[in-house]
Amino acid sequence: MNIGILSRRASLYSTARLKQAGKERGHTMRVVNPLRCYMNITAKHPKVMYRGEELLLDAVIPRIGASVTFYGTAVVRQFEVMGVYSVVESQALARSRDKLRTLQLLSREGLGLPVTGFARSSRDIDGVIDLVGGAPLIIKLLEGTQGVGVVLAETRKAAESVIGAFQQLDANILVQEFIKEAAGSDIRAFVVGGRVVAAMERRAAPGEFRSNLHRGGSASPIKLDTRERNTAIRAARVMGLGVAGVDLLRSSRGPVIMEVNSSPGLEGIETATGVDVAGEIIEYIESNVAHDHGDLVQPPSAPVADRDGARSDDDE
Repeated sequence: MNIGILSRRASLYSTARLKQAGKERGHTMRVVNPLRCYMNITAKHPKVMYRGEELLLDAVIPRIGASVTFYGTAVVRQFEVMGVYSVVESQALARSRDKLRTLQLLSREGLGLPVTGFARSSRDIDGVIDLVGGAPLIIKLLEGTQGVGVVLAETRKAAESVIGAFQQLDANILVQEFIKEAAGSDIRAFVVGGRVVAAMERRAAPGEFRSNLHRGGSASPIKLDTRERNTAIRAARVMGLGVAGVDLLRSSRGPVIMEVNSSPGLEGIETATGVDVAGEIIEYIESNVAHDHGDLVQPPSAPVADRDGARSDDDE
C-alpha cells in the first residue's frame, strides 16, 4: 500500500517510527506536511495536491498538531472524500481537540470523570469552585496541550485569582477536582483497533504535579485491571477513534478519564513498555484496507456517541 503520514516534521520520533514500521511490512511510506497540501474540491475528480503533484494514497495516518487542527482536519476530510482510508477520521480528530465536548460526550456515556465545572461569568467563580469540592483544584485552559495551561490552585484565594485572571484574558477554562490519591501519577493507555496494546504509568518530577514526560516526568510499564482497560477502550470508541491515547487517574471511586488524545506520541509508550506500537498501527491499517481488483474498499465506520451530520495534540 501507499501510506501517507501527515506530519510537519519527518524527524519526530512518532513520524519516523511509523515510517519505519510501514516499510518493514512492505508498504511505501511518505511523510506529507499537511500545511503544504492544497485541494481541488470538485465533484468529478477531487484531489489533494502536494508540491505540484497529485497525491495518490491508499491510507493516511494523521499526526496533526493542535495549532493546525482546522487546516489539518480539512486535509484529512479531503482524503476521505477521495475514498482514502484515514486511521483517525476528520470528525473524530476535530471532536477530540475540544476538551469540553470530549468530557460532555464521555459523561453522557457514564464513564468515570473528575468533577468538572465550566462557567463564563466572573460572578460564578465561587459557584464553580464549590461545584468541584473547593480547593485544592485544577484549572485548565481548553486550548492547552502537554501540560501547558494547567494550574494547581492549592487554596480558595489562589483559585479565585487564577480563574479571575484567565477570565480577564477571555480564555475558556475548565475547573476540576484535584484527585489527591493519584499522588502525581497517571496512566496512558494506548488503544488501537478497540484493544489496549500498551500502557504506562507516568510519575511527576519532584515538585511538579503534572506527570507529562515533556515536563520531566518518568514512565514505567503497568498492567491495567479490567475496569481500567474497559474504560480506555470505551473512551476511544465514544470518541470514534481507532487509535487513541487515553489518560486515566486512579481515584478512590475507580478510574477517571483526564483526556483522550487523537495523536498520541509513540516515544514514551514504546520506550517504557518495549511494545512495537507503530507496528500495531500499521497492522490496524492493513486490517481495515482491502483491495478488490485494484479498487480500494473502505469499511463503514463504527458508530460514535454523537452524529454531526455525515460521518466522518500531535502529542509530541
